[in-house]
Amino acid sequence: MISQNSTIGFIGLGAMGQLMARRLLSSGFPLVVYDHTSRKTVMLATKGAVAAPSVRQLARKAEVIISCLPNDEAVLSVYRGPEGVLACAHPGSIVIEMSTISPDTSRSLHRMGIERGLQVLDVAVSGSTPAAEQGSLTLLGGGDASAFDSCQPIFSAIAKQYFHMGPSGSGTAMKLVVNALLGVNMQAIAEAVAFGEKAGLNRELLLETLAKTAVIAPAHQGKLLRAEHDDYSPQFPLKLMNKDFRLILEKAGEVGAPMPATAAALQINAARTAVDGDQDFSIVIGEMERLAQVHGNSQPTSLISRLKTRAAR
Repeated sequence: MISQNSTIGFIGLGAMGQLMARRLLSSGFPLVVYDHTSRKTVMLATKGAVAAPSVRQLARKAEVIISCLPNDEAVLSVYRGPEGVLACAHPGSIVIEMSTISPDTSRSLHRMGIERGLQVLDVAVSGSTPAAEQGSLTLLGGGDASAFDSCQPIFSAIAKQYFHMGPSGSGTAMKLVVNALLGVNMQAIAEAVAFGEKAGLNRELLLETLAKTAVIAPAHQGKLLRAEHDDYSPQFPLKLMNKDFRLILEKAGEVGAPMPATAAALQINAARTAVDGDQDFSIVIGEMERLAQVHGNSQPTSLISRLKTRAAR
């Protein structure tokens, strides 16, 4: 069983990785970190982490290795080869691969890990940067059940809930299921918002009211309220949603699952990604408003101010 004294090696200090690494540090885990951008490791070193100059040295120092990287290519680049994680980690180590990648890549890493005496888990992350900061993520795991259970102290430090979905590849497969809904629903919301504005509804009131209805999931509620101010600063960048849509459709093609709504959502995403790929994926609201040639059709009226007025009466 992993304990608070277990040294964790963390590879990939992007928006999500850095926040999860900070949670592990604040929970008391000894932490060794690596990122190809050295300034990111320096930032965590000031908070108590040890900065590793290479993947090899990180793997040599850690009992548990976690990676959170942007795509399959980045994952494979740090795992394979004589200087990679699989070659350099101590036999018996546990690897927690948290990137959103193809289930086939997850299974490949698992097989290579077994050959080296390592347990490689795919533990995909559901949640955006605020959830990572608060430690309220949802984790979706695949791989050996006993190894997964032994990682609970780590999971508890960064997540509100965590689920073992089955054998290797099950965690990343479940993440693609979740992101299919996340992205397609966002596209449907964007279309509905543009339709409402085109039909004459006040934009601010439309967004505020829609966010309070039962049809809007918590993951999308905040997006509507931020869209009210055209705030599409990235919590989950559009380019990553675009990448996930492609993974979803690739896997759907392999298994023979028709996904016409996802394919249509990808078309809108791809068109906007070329211009605003670093913005939040909720920017599809702005894209649908642009296509509908509408953005605000009356003087703004705050729902809060309207409620206050009614209360005063």
